Amino acid sequence: MGMPLELNTMIVTKGLEKRMDENLFVLEKAGYRLYPLDIPISVHKTKEGERTGTGVIRKVELVNNQTRITYELVKLNSTN
Repeated sequence: MGMPLELNTMIVTKGLEKRMDENLFVLEKAGYRLYPLDIPISVHKTKEGERTGTGVIRKVELVNNQTRITYELVKLNSTN
């Protein structure tokens, strides 16, 4: 029996991220997802939306059909 797995190359928050520290965030997503670790990737509020910044994923946890990522926001694009 197989396990569904999604490969992601950007972080899509949908506004559900939680700030843990000044530039450190945690985001929980449904299903199992793989992300690249320790390299800069784009952060978006929605999949088709504009890039809001650049993040570096520091930790990925796969538990109970959920993925929890901890990422550092290294660049924030201005919204003005």
